[in-house]
Amino acid sequence: MSIDIIQIVLSLILVISILLQQRGAGLGSALGGSSSDQSHNVRRGSEKFFFNITIVAAFLFIATAIIRVIA
Repeated sequence: MSIDIIQIVLSLILVISILLQQRGAGLGSALGGSSSDQSHNVRRGSEKFFFNITIVAAFLFIATAIIRVIA
């Protein structure tokens, strides 16, 4: 029962952290195109924070999903 609540909270954190990332990737770069002015991007400040939170939340969500399947 408590793992259900943990997964719900983690999924909300994951969705919010993805939506709050300030990276503006255009449709052209998503389809394989590249822009010359964004060849090197360093994450700083809140962008780095949300990037790290997204990675941690995704890892924990996958770990809880595996635990739920095993148990």
